[in-house]
Order: sequence, then C-alpha cells, then structure tokens
Amino acid sequence: MDFSRNIIITGGAGFIGSHVVRRFVTRYPSYRIINVDKLTYAGNLANLKDIEDSPNYVFEKADICDFDRMLDLMRRYNVDGIIHLAAESHVDRSIKDPFTFARTNVMGTLSLLQAAKSVWEPSGWTGPEGQECRFYHISTDEVYGALELTHPEGVKSEISAHEVYGDTFFTEDTKYQPHSPYSASKASSDHFVRAFHDTYGMPVIVTNCSNNYGPYQFPEKLIPLFINNIRHHKPLPVYGKGENVRDWLYVEDHASAIDLIFHKGKVAETYNIGGFNEWKNIDIIKVLIKTVDRLLGHPEGYSLDLITYVTDRKGHDLRYAIDSTKLHKELGWTPSLQFEEGIEKTVRWYLEHQDWMDNVTSGDYMKYYDEMYRS
Repeated sequence: MDFSRNIIITGGAGFIGSHVVRRFVTRYPSYRIINVDKLTYAGNLANLKDIEDSPNYVFEKADICDFDRMLDLMRRYNVDGIIHLAAESHVDRSIKDPFTFARTNVMGTLSLLQAAKSVWEPSGWTGPEGQECRFYHISTDEVYGALELTHPEGVKSEISAHEVYGDTFFTEDTKYQPHSPYSASKASSDHFVRAFHDTYGMPVIVTNCSNNYGPYQFPEKLIPLFINNIRHHKPLPVYGKGENVRDWLYVEDHASAIDLIFHKGKVAETYNIGGFNEWKNIDIIKVLIKTVDRLLGHPEGYSLDLITYVTDRKGHDLRYAIDSTKLHKELGWTPSLQFEEGIEKTVRWYLEHQDWMDNVTSGDYMKYYDEMYRS
C-alpha cells in the first residue's frame, strides 16, 4: 500500500503519545504512522489495543538515543514527519536521577534531529511526495519557571480565576527559567530543536503545553494516582499545603491541538497549548474525592480523611499558567471540555478500567513486553 505521508510518533505507547497515535491512525488512513517507543515503565501497548491491527499502523521498539536505529527507521519508512513526544517527564524522578533525563530528553532529541537532518537536508527538506518535511517537538510549560499568586493567602472560590491566581501567564515570548532537572532537560531540548532550524534550515515547530489529564495516564501522576488511592482507601499525599497551582488540559484536546499544529502551524513558530483552567492542587484533590466517592456510592466526604500533607517537593514551582491566545487566533483552536466534564469522564474511565490500572500498578505489563521483545 502506498501512503501519502510517513510519520514517526515517538513515545506513542505513553499517555499523550497513545492518544496522538490513535487520532492520526483513525483520522488519516492514507498516512502510515510509525510508533517508536522504548517501552520503559511509562510505555504500554495496551493503550493502543483498539488500533494495533490497523493497516496504516506500525510499532517499532527502539530507543531514540540510538542514532543508527533512528537513521535506519527514517530511511526504511521514507519518513517525512516526526512528532516527538518521547521523554522522561516525572519531576520527582528527575530529582533522584537527572542523568536519565539528560540522556533521554536532550541526547535523544539530538539523535532524532541529526537523523532527520541526514535524510531530509539532501532532498531540500522535502519528502518523497514533494511535501515539506516537519519536525514537531512537544515540550512543557515548566521550562518557563514559575508565576506568582495574586492572593497566596487564599480567596473564596467564586472569585474569577485570574483574580484568584494572578493576571500573568506564560506566553510564547516568556523567558525560559527552568527550576527542576526535568524542566532543564526539556528546555535544553527545545533549544536544540530551534538551533537546527536556525543553523541548518530544518522545518521545526515547538509547542509548550500545560498539565494533561485523562485515560491511560501512568499512575505516578496526581490524578490517576489519587483516583486509585481513593478507590482503595489509601492515603493521598499532598505536597506542602497543596497551594501549588496548575493549568489542566484534557488529553484529547491536546491531541487535537497537535493534529492542527502539525498540519497548519507555521515553521519555526512556538505555540502554547493550555486550558485557561487553573486549579490549586488541594482543590483538584477535593473534586476527585467528591467525584470518586459519588460514583462508588460512598457518602459525601467519606474519603476526605485520606488527605495527608507531606514535605514539599524540592524546587516546587508555585504556579504555571499558559496563555494559548496565539494558537486560538492563528489556528482557531480551543479546548472542547470544561474541567468538570473532563474530570467526570476521566474518573469514570479509571473506575471502569480497573483491569488496566491493576495491570500497570502490579508491573505485569512490563513482564509481558520483556517476553515479547526479548532479544
């Protein structure tokens, strides 16, 4: 079968990546989608069971740091587009092991860039069908550092979000000021991507996104971890006083933005992707408790006593808030879900897919892949 485009999506067995792979495989049957994933702890092919037999889908178990392998995949599949999501992304893990984050997030990105340059530059940055090649790098809002709260002492919930949290936001022109090994590694990879455009002329795009939530998220992250803990009546560890503020975006809205930007975004531009949806950690935890308890038939407030305050994370940024006005004005993108609707869908999904959660938390999924891909 001849394909109109051949696109590598890295990290496609992970949380955000699996949603992007599914969207491209189902929406673009004329595209061949090559999912490149190392299948570390956060990669799970069960996330893609519904499309694994699609004729335009290919899975390649590979490490993006392996330049020779990346070059081989680029040539073998005549790749003309890369959507790069593969990354180590958990801040706590980066504090304990910054070397792994530097290797994957910086050197892995550089490996991909160099492989793409080797294949695309001789052809004038055009693919086999004459279309412009594109290297799309997905990054994070954490590279910008932290914003201050307008009312750090706390205010009543009925006051509007920007009055509560602040009237400043991260824009595409915000100065980089990463504070954790994770955000420092992502900032470095962003700079390499832009440098390949400025130095060699590679067609690149960078996006920086706020916190994602939704189905298939590895349960080290707040929302799936706490849903599972509430279900099993385990403690809910809250850093500090739970005052840190994050902007939350439903993962399928992020996937739709990636789709739009890959096809319509301008080369060498940066786009911020966010939900204008800020919540203090303690408030989102209370929403989770209320929602899970209701869906499990527990009395209201049943799980509130599970909240346990623990020593704050080192270098814990106070507030992130994305201004995605540019993306809306230039490409017409807006998030489709309000947080209350999105969190209801998310909680229901995890409660209805306890087998997925059990398989992940037990580690059984890793044993399966070790057997399948043992060399």
